[in-house]
Amino acid sequence: MAEAAALQLRGIAKGYGMRRLADGLDLQVAAGQTVAILGPSGCGKSTLLKIVAGLEPADAGRLFFGEEDITAWPPERRGFALMFQDFALFPHLDVLDNVAFGLVEQRLSRRMARARAAELLRRFGLQAHTHRRVWTLSGGEQQRVALARALITQPRVLLLDEPFSALDAALKDTLRAEFRHHIAQAGMATLLVTHDEAEARAMAGEGWRLDQGRLLRAW
Repeated sequence: MAEAAALQLRGIAKGYGMRRLADGLDLQVAAGQTVAILGPSGCGKSTLLKIVAGLEPADAGRLFFGEEDITAWPPERRGFALMFQDFALFPHLDVLDNVAFGLVEQRLSRRMARARAAELLRRFGLQAHTHRRVWTLSGGEQQRVALARALITQPRVLLLDEPFSALDAALKDTLRAEFRHHIAQAGMATLLVTHDEAEARAMAGEGWRLDQGRLLRAW
């Protein structure tokens, strides 16, 4: 299972020219907790996720997971999963191999990776789609595949970037409930960024607004 430890941001700063996207941000996300960061497009939410994931460096500040300073760690060492709003599934792979991909990358045998992927697909109600190409699935089905792929490696932290923005309202409600259930089962720290306050409140027990580089408590 994912290691039970908190994600901590301490004094994170990031800017482009005169524009400050993050101005000394402090935030803690406990194991099993979902924290939401709200704000309009372009305010720096996605950049902050990329800093946490290790895809982009901060100008200043430190990142910790538990007692470990992970600021300089590359993405693959952090063991975090980042789920984008456009799903980022592999069109040349079927559903099973999309979900198994992360385990294969971790050097698990393809046979074992596929067996674990098949079990997770069963839990997600996707067993009938195992050998379909992902581009033949509905938006909701693709989103479930993307979550299964994110969770199969048992990440220490789950990072969600506008996960439901492309879906209709009824499907959003269903998937929010499913995501809450699967995230709670996995017991990992989860950081959600979104411009949709209803989505944030449905998913997260704690919410913040990113406003001119600063975090303001929303609830």
